[in-house]
Amino acid sequence: MPQVLMDYYKAIEDSSRKMLAAAQSEDWEQVVRFEGVCAVLIEQLRMKGRTEELLPEQRSEKTRIMQRILLNDAQIRTLAEPWVMQLDADAEGARPLLH
Repeated sequence: MPQVLMDYYKAIEDSSRKMLAAAQSEDWEQVVRFEGVCAVLIEQLRMKGRTEELLPEQRSEKTRIMQRILLNDAQIRTLAEPWVMQLDADAEGARPLLH
């Protein structure tokens, strides 16, 4: 069943790619949606990983997939930073002033 684990890694990478594309389009609702998909897949992978292991030849593929996911994540964070800062600024402006 190690292929099932690889399928999870590939699905997480796919969602990560879609999240990056959404961030590049400044479609933050889609970013959040794909982030949720990733979270569910990661939790499912953790559960499967408790009882299954990758074959030695699959470990290098897993490493390449993880590197691509981390690169996507870094790009998403860079793209999202101005959006997050704007949310913070909007939240600051919405707070009532205490006197």
